Amino acid sequence: MQSRSDGHNPWTEWSQQALQQWSQAVQTAMRGAHQALAGAPLGVIPPGWGDVAGMLEMFRRLSGQSVQLDPRAWVEIQQDYLREAGELWRQGLQVQPPRGDRRFAADAWARNPVAAFSAALYLLNARTLMRMADAVQADAKTRARVRFAVQQWIDASAPSNFFALNAEAQQKALDTQGESIAKGVQNLLHDLAQGFVSMTDYSAFELGRNIATTEGQVVFENALFQLIEYKPLTAKVHERPFLVVPPCINKYYILDLQPDNSFLRYAVEQGHRTFVISWRNPDKSLAQSTWDDYIEDAVIRAIDVVREIGKTDTINTLGFCIGGTMLGTALAVLAARGQRKVESVTFLTTLLDFSDTGVLDVFIDEAFVRYRELQFANGGLLPGRELATTFSFLRPNDLVWNYVVGNYLKGETPPPFDLLYWNSDSTNLPGRFYAWYLRHTYLQNQLCQPGELTVCGARIDLKAIDIPAYVYGSREDHIVPIGGAYASTQHLGGPVRFVMGASGHIAGVINPAAKGKRSFWTGPDGYLPAAVQDWIGAATEHPGSWWTDWAPWLATHGGRWVPAPRNYGNRRYKPIEPAPGRYVRVSAEEALSTLTATGPKV
Repeated sequence: MQSRSDGHNPWTEWSQQALQQWSQAVQTAMRGAHQALAGAPLGVIPPGWGDVAGMLEMFRRLSGQSVQLDPRAWVEIQQDYLREAGELWRQGLQVQPPRGDRRFAADAWARNPVAAFSAALYLLNARTLMRMADAVQADAKTRARVRFAVQQWIDASAPSNFFALNAEAQQKALDTQGESIAKGVQNLLHDLAQGFVSMTDYSAFELGRNIATTEGQVVFENALFQLIEYKPLTAKVHERPFLVVPPCINKYYILDLQPDNSFLRYAVEQGHRTFVISWRNPDKSLAQSTWDDYIEDAVIRAIDVVREIGKTDTINTLGFCIGGTMLGTALAVLAARGQRKVESVTFLTTLLDFSDTGVLDVFIDEAFVRYRELQFANGGLLPGRELATTFSFLRPNDLVWNYVVGNYLKGETPPPFDLLYWNSDSTNLPGRFYAWYLRHTYLQNQLCQPGELTVCGARIDLKAIDIPAYVYGSREDHIVPIGGAYASTQHLGGPVRFVMGASGHIAGVINPAAKGKRSFWTGPDGYLPAAVQDWIGAATEHPGSWWTDWAPWLATHGGRWVPAPRNYGNRRYKPIEPAPGRYVRVSAEEALSTLTATGPKV
């Protein structure tokens, strides 16, 4: 293991501190268990965390408000803790780590009595802390904040995250004669230099070569986006073109990873003349851009260009995540103007009604939104890495600590994975756009309130969107909860078909039809009760991908079949460059590097 030139070794210091902290925790817990066995009263506080007042003070700091614990729940938590701690003490070094937790599933944990005990103790402490968080007496948002913060602390403090306590990492160091430690330090230094934890082998992918490979051409571009048109794969196509609006907080190619899991290629294979917006990664030239700019000069502009290229009055559209929110806003603006330019709309894991935003709600309150508004009052950019980190910590064990352990403690190189390559390819956001979005959607939920918002000079009403809509939600989505996705059905003015897919925000959407994996649910025709649980209770499960349900639905809105075009664009909108284009290749860090010392601060 290499040290710095001054002789200081941060890796050793980290391990020593971790060992000291956890040794103290183990000793304290064992003393507490011994006292319980010796007849200590039930009022003894669970060891290692101080008294109730201390815990309440910690919860107050986490939530920003004073809280109390349910007295009856607190007594039950104490009793259960002392009983389980006593049992743990009786087992002593014979305890086995619970195999249901993959962090401690390796045989090395079972072969190391101290490691096995630390894992069992950790899980006992974690369960107790979460029960205490659940026993907080406060409003729902405060309780959610306490629970979220406690879970973050629990996940970060797992013994598996520290080399001094990770039996599997130690065994690998022995097996490799220290090579895994040296490689782990190299990985750590590499990730410190690049500014984020590596989740995959990024050198294995190249845009346009083995990812985002569906053939097409950029046929239009402005300061905000490029418009890609894909080459038809059928002799005839539907007369109405199909425009996809992806989220601007990510790169569009989540919808075009590999040929066998590309949603965009699937749409082309169904005979649709398909277009997609490829967002520019904002740099200082977009530091003043607003929500209205993105609606007028991007979404509505793209609709008009596609209509002109397709020589049709109306087109079919799809929006994914915040891309769906933006598309819904644009359609409401067009409706307010009395303009019918879209034949149908598909919303994938989209929030139009922000009354159910899941775990993201813990971040949003007046103080936070006001802070962001002040931060970006004079423009500026929100770094994409900040957004990416936030989303990763919504699932920290899967998207943070798993890679900390693998990359640094075990010296492993993560394997190539297209989805994680995309996940790490972040995008910046204009600060004013971001602040507006926070206030008017997440905080005040005005988008679904008729006449409450003025966008692009028009007072908007989602009920005025009177075209057929296909609304999709993922059952296990932690970013757009199924209830939030379903809520759109209550606000749109045209006929709505709601479909629920298995899995989460990404895996639920990117579920190729040909693979026949997972399942989806449909409800009785026209049955859209106010509560999603009522809809789920009446729904029917179908094996395979929801794509097979969506394709025939979209086909009914595609119009007649016409010969596939031989050329991209038209006389006015000529091919500019092959897909995936220039914009998608710019990283968030490269875009931020254009900010000068006199430019907006991020």
